[in-house]
Amino acid sequence: MNKDIKSVLIGEAELDRLVQQIALQIDNDYTNNEKKLLLLCILKGSVVFMGELMKKLSRDVEIDFMKVSSYGSGMINSGKVNILLDLYRPDLADVDIIIIEDIVDSGKTLEYLTKYLKLKGANSVKTCTLLDKPSRREVDFTPDYVGQVIPDEFVVGFGLDYNEKYRNLPFIGILNPSVYSK
Repeated sequence: MNKDIKSVLIGEAELDRLVQQIALQIDNDYTNNEKKLLLLCILKGSVVFMGELMKKLSRDVEIDFMKVSSYGSGMINSGKVNILLDLYRPDLADVDIIIIEDIVDSGKTLEYLTKYLKLKGANSVKTCTLLDKPSRREVDFTPDYVGQVIPDEFVVGFGLDYNEKYRNLPFIGILNPSVYSK
């Protein structure tokens, strides 16, 4: 194991099970839906999760990407959501969107994006996160699909990073505090 990882929080087999569980929930919810289903990946951390999730879905889905930032320098959440790469589609009224996020902390980003995409005219907007930290919530927001609730630890792997490192780990690990408190 990487020396920077204090411990493994969620192993590979458990991640596979969590993604399969979410895929089954989505399949059940959209079984008879005739609208286009769009998985909207929030870059960069959600790419791995969305890639695994879409392979497990039984219905056709489209994918697209947005890049947003709510962080200023380092690990400080600015509280303001900046859209760096937006979604442009002329057919939003015929699209059901599921925003795919790697982790929900404060909830501000997904709360903002949900309202934003509804205002842009999406038929419906739901949210999906692999990891949820409700202990860090700053707004009244609950994701529609959640893989696992986790403790308030700094986690990396399976797409999640610290300074662009650790995304390629095949598990979710707790980062050693000595790495980010230097």
